[in-house]
Amino acid sequence: MKTREWTQCALAAACIAICSWIAIPMSVPFTMQTFAVFLICIWLGGRSGCISVLLYLLLGAIGLPVFSGFRGGPGVLFSTTGGYIFGFLLSALFLWLTQRWWQDRPIRCFCACLGGLFLCYLCGTLWFWLLYLQGGAWISFPQVLSLCVWPFLVPDLLKIVLAICAGRRLAHLRRT
Repeated sequence: MKTREWTQCALAAACIAICSWIAIPMSVPFTMQTFAVFLICIWLGGRSGCISVLLYLLLGAIGLPVFSGFRGGPGVLFSTTGGYIFGFLLSALFLWLTQRWWQDRPIRCFCACLGGLFLCYLCGTLWFWLLYLQGGAWISFPQVLSLCVWPFLVPDLLKIVLAICAGRRLAHLRRT
């Protein structure tokens, strides 16, 4: 990779951190991290998007306050919501692996982002459920879905649409 690409990845990781600090208050507050992950993968491409997300994870793992609520450190990564943070990397990997299929095709890009979102939800929800059960309390999987997926589904779909619109425009500007 060239210096320019590394710089873009570092700036993209900073963008994910900034978006993680933006909390939109609803009945269940949500952040703009998923928006940033999809935007970066569409804008910079799958490989640079993966590197950006990995860099974001590493910065958080060493303790920099890049996660939501200005938190950082391994404790956040291994908490009940840490699976979603690792799910960002799965989403970026999925978008990288399918990039030839969806690139320059908005409907296919939306479908690929849905696949990435599914992987993020799957990783995060299973992680949450396993840690919750490990704590000694019982919770059913439908209850976990009602806590961890259903409240976020519509906002995440809207974030995907916004990421596709902005990312395609930024990618076009980047090519010219």
